[in-house]
Amino acid sequence: MRYIKTLVATAIAVVPMIFGMAAVAPAMAQSGMTCEQLWYQRNAIYAAKGYCFKTQRARNVFGRGCFPPYGKLTPSEQRQVSDIERWEVYQGCR
Repeated sequence: MRYIKTLVATAIAVVPMIFGMAAVAPAMAQSGMTCEQLWYQRNAIYAAKGYCFKTQRARNVFGRGCFPPYGKLTPSEQRQVSDIERWEVYQGCR
């Protein structure tokens, strides 16, 4: 079940990028997200790009699979991550 949730989240993160949409969710939608949801959304972006997660929590959710480009984000993806990180700070998540 966790694998299916990961696949769905990855598809949600990747499909908008393929079709040139600027964000997975509008910034205002992020304001209503919990810290857990923000964490998941941010890390799903990295997981879709083959990031090698270091924390056990992230490996449990996204797996150990590392592949090129090993987490290297496009400028658009980096903006998404930065927006999510700002919301995490604003909500006191970290």
